[in-house]
Amino acid sequence: MKRALVIQLTRFGDLVQTKRLVLTLQQRGFKVHICIDSSLEGLARIIYPACEIHPLIAHGSGIEGQGKDTVLPVNYKIFKQLSEIDFNEIYNLNFSAMNYALSSMFDPQKVKGHKRINGQVMKESWFELGFRLATERRNNINLVDYWAALSPDMIPADQVNPVASSGGKGIGVVLAGRESRRSLPYDVLAPLVMSVRSTIKNKNIFLLGSKAERDAGRKLMSKFPASVADSTVNLAGETDWKGLVEAVTGLDLVITPDTGTMHLAAHLGVPVLGFFLSSAWCTETGPYGEGHTILQSDIDCAPCMEAAPCYYDLKCLAPFKDSATARYLATRKPEHLPKGISIFESGCDFLGTQFIHKAGNDPSGERRQRLRKFIGCHLGLIDIGEHGPFPNLAEKFYKDKDWITA
Repeated sequence: MKRALVIQLTRFGDLVQTKRLVLTLQQRGFKVHICIDSSLEGLARIIYPACEIHPLIAHGSGIEGQGKDTVLPVNYKIFKQLSEIDFNEIYNLNFSAMNYALSSMFDPQKVKGHKRINGQVMKESWFELGFRLATERRNNINLVDYWAALSPDMIPADQVNPVASSGGKGIGVVLAGRESRRSLPYDVLAPLVMSVRSTIKNKNIFLLGSKAERDAGRKLMSKFPASVADSTVNLAGETDWKGLVEAVTGLDLVITPDTGTMHLAAHLGVPVLGFFLSSAWCTETGPYGEGHTILQSDIDCAPCMEAAPCYYDLKCLAPFKDSATARYLATRKPEHLPKGISIFESGCDFLGTQFIHKAGNDPSGERRQRLRKFIGCHLGLIDIGEHGPFPNLAEKFYKDKDWITA
C-alpha cells in the first residue's frame, strides 16, 4: 500500500484547510497519515476518520498538568513511529523548526513543500512561486488550493466541501478570532446579528468560542433585546471538539470573522457570513466551497498584517459601525451598502475556490481573474494556448533560479 505523510503543525483552521490535499492523496490511492499538534487530535480524528493521526507536542510546554519534561518523551515516541513507516511521499506544509526537524528524518527526494537538504533550508518550486504570489494578497489564491497543488491530480474543488445550505437550527455567532483585530467588538457585532436574525426563520442564536470568550459572549448578549438574550445559548468554553461539531452541524448560518470555526462550518456545509477586517482577505483564507458570503473591509491601507501596529485608528472597522451595514444585511440591496465594504460570494472554478464580487468596490478584480488563469496554466489545469500568454505576470513571478537550480 502506498503511504503519504502530511505534516500540518499549525492551527485549527489550517488543519481543516488541508482537506483538499488529503482527499487528493486518498483519491490517488494513498493511505494518508497526518502529523499534528496534540491539541488538535480530537478534531483531526473527526474530520479525517480514514487517516492515521500522529499527535506530537508542537506548541505549548508539554502535556497539560505534567510540564515541559513531557515534551521530549512524547515527541521521541512519535518521531520513532514515523521513522519506521515507509512513506512514499511526505508533504511538509509549514516552515517551523519542528517541521524542518521532522522533514530531515526522510529522504529529501520524497519530501514536498518545506525541506532541509544537506543542512540547507529549501522550498518546493511551487511554494517558492506561492510566496511571490502572496505579495498580491488581494489577488492571491485560497490557502486550501495552495497546499493541495503540491500534489498532482487535485480533486475538483466542488468535491471538497458540500454546497452550503441552511439546516434549520438557527444562527451560530463566533465570538472572536485568534487575533483580536480580526474580530468586531461586541457593541458593533450585536446590531449586525440582529439584522441577520430578522431574515432567518429559526431565531435561535448560539454563541461559539473558547473559555476565554465566554465573558465576551455575556457582553454581546447584554446588547441584545432582553427577549433575544434570554433565548441565546452561550456555548463559549462549553464544548470539546465533538461538541463544537455537533453545535455547528445543521445551523442556518454561522456569523464569524476569519476563524477555525468558519472553516469547520464550510467543511460541514453550513453557510458562512464572514466579517473580514482588512488583516483578513477572503481570496486567501475565505471559507472553502460554494455558498458563502463575505463582507470584506476594503480601504486604502488594506490588506495589513494583524500582528503589526495599526497607525490608522482601525479605520477598517468604521464601515461595520455604519447603520447602513445593518440595513444591508436585512435587505441585501447593494444600494444600502456603505462605502468601505465589498461583498463577495464563494464559488468553484478550474483552480479552486474563488470569491465573486457582488457589490461594493473591487479595483483588482480583473487582475485577480488574469492571475488565476496564469496560475491555472502554470499548474497545467488549463491551456496556455487558449488563455495566455502572460508576459508581464511571468516577468514578475518567475525567477532565473526556477530553472537554473531546478
